[in-house]
Parts: sequence; structure tokens; C-alpha cells
Amino acid sequence: MIYRVVHETAYFYGGTVSQCHNLACLKPREVTGQQCLSHRLEIVPLPLEVVDYRDFFGNPVTYFSIQQPHQQLTVTAVSEIVMNGGSEQAVIDYQMPWDEVRTRLAGATEPELIDNRQFLLDSPLVAATPDLAGYAGPAFPPGRPLLDAVLDLMSRVHHDFTFAPGFTSVTTPLGEVFANRRGVCQDFAHLAIGCLRAMGLAARYVSGYLETVPPPGAAKLQGADASHAWFSVFLPETGWLDFDPTNNQMPQGQHMTTAWGRDFSDVTPLKGVIFGSDPGHSLTVSVDVEALEG
Repeated sequence: MIYRVVHETAYFYGGTVSQCHNLACLKPREVTGQQCLSHRLEIVPLPLEVVDYRDFFGNPVTYFSIQQPHQQLTVTAVSEIVMNGGSEQAVIDYQMPWDEVRTRLAGATEPELIDNRQFLLDSPLVAATPDLAGYAGPAFPPGRPLLDAVLDLMSRVHHDFTFAPGFTSVTTPLGEVFANRRGVCQDFAHLAIGCLRAMGLAARYVSGYLETVPPPGAAKLQGADASHAWFSVFLPETGWLDFDPTNNQMPQGQHMTTAWGRDFSDVTPLKGVIFGSDPGHSLTVSVDVEALEG
């Protein structure tokens, strides 16, 4: 299936901005089962400088600067993506116990394990607290296969927490999400990542999109028509597997990956600094995912 994703972000400033410098993390990654056929950024006003590069995690990033007075900034990312059928990850048979995985990560000597130990550590938006360890504990009895434990944790987050758009923002602390049992996909991904790190497991944050049109007779997936987020867990000798707690499923072809990192702060779709008079600004974001052909 080929999809076109249009992601538009518009900033409306309360004064005149003389210049700005920005980073856009909006180009889909090349991953197994997914190929980015084309990608372009439409930026208004026109930037003076545009530089493409890859960040520490291998995500494609675009730096651009606007050095003329403006009161509005609009950035539209248009991408065409090929999804090559469902992922094989949903049928994987992985029987290594979670506590054995924890032990191998803690005493890592292989380069792959050492490299992925970074995802055991606290990150700017996710700290492995005793509360999260206590919440995760029932899913991780000694000797339980890691895959079974993570599926259990994903299901518990899905059923215990209410999807509530507008209840949180990107600055809402994870502890507040945990206490109120409410949030959105970014919060649920952060929550699961914190739980897994609290158990000594490597977990990372994944950003992307969901197909907007559901199959005939099926309910529309929560998180569609917006940026979506889920999490991945590292399995020694297998690699990374994705889990979507918002929809209680392992992604199988409808999830389009843009970037991954330790948490949302590593993969913010658009961020930057401005210079000039801005007593306050408003922001609108719209996402449309359209299936072009099968």
C-alpha cells in the first residue's frame, strides 16, 4: 500500500519575529516493511538556509533558518510511503525470560547490547520511578518470557488509562499522567517505557502516523489524523519490536515510522528558537493520511 501523509504546522505570533532557527523531524525513516518514496518540506516564509542531516539516532532531520521579519510560520511536510504488507513481528516466538534479558543487558559485552544500554537510562521526559516499577511488577514474574510480559504490560496500560485528548500537553510530567490515569498516545508510550526501564529493560520511543481510513465495518483507530506514538523493546538476538498501548496491538502495517529516540524530546516534529517581539503565539497542527493505491 502507498500512502500520502500531509503534516502541516502553523505558528501565529503575537508580534513580529525577526528571525528563527528550526529543526524538523518529519521525514519518514527507511525501515523493514516501509520505504519513503518522496518527501518535501514547504516552508513559508522561504528559509534562507536549509540543511539535511541525520541525528544521533539515525533519524533524518532538516535544519532551516528564516532571516526576515514574519508574524506567521507554516511548515508542511508531504511524504509518500510504501508499506510492504504486515509486519512479521506479531507472530514471532520469543521465549527468552525477561529477567535473563535484564541480566544480559546489565553485564553486556557484545557491541549490540552495549549500544542499546543507553535505552535503559532515564531521559529528559521519562524517569524509572519506584511507582512505575510497582505498576509493572505484576506483568514480570520471574522466568516469564519477555514477549509475554511486554504484551501484558501493553494491555494493562491500554485498559487502565483513559485516552483523553487535551488533558495533557508535551510538558505534563509523567508522574501526573500516572496519578490521573489519563493522557494521549505520547503519554502512554512514555509510561510503558518508564515501566520497562524500571524493570531493567531497554525501551525507546517511536513517533509516526496511523492510517486514517479503517477497514469496512471496523472502528477507527485512536490516534488517527494526528501524529502518533508507540514504543519499542529490545530483544537480544532478535532486535527491536514495536508495541502500541493506545490501541493495544503490535503494529502490523498501519503504523508509519518517522523517528525514534529516548523519548518525545528526541523526536519533536518541529522545534526552534525565535528572535524578536512575541508576547505569545498560537499553534495549529493538522495531519492527513491518504491511501493512494494498494
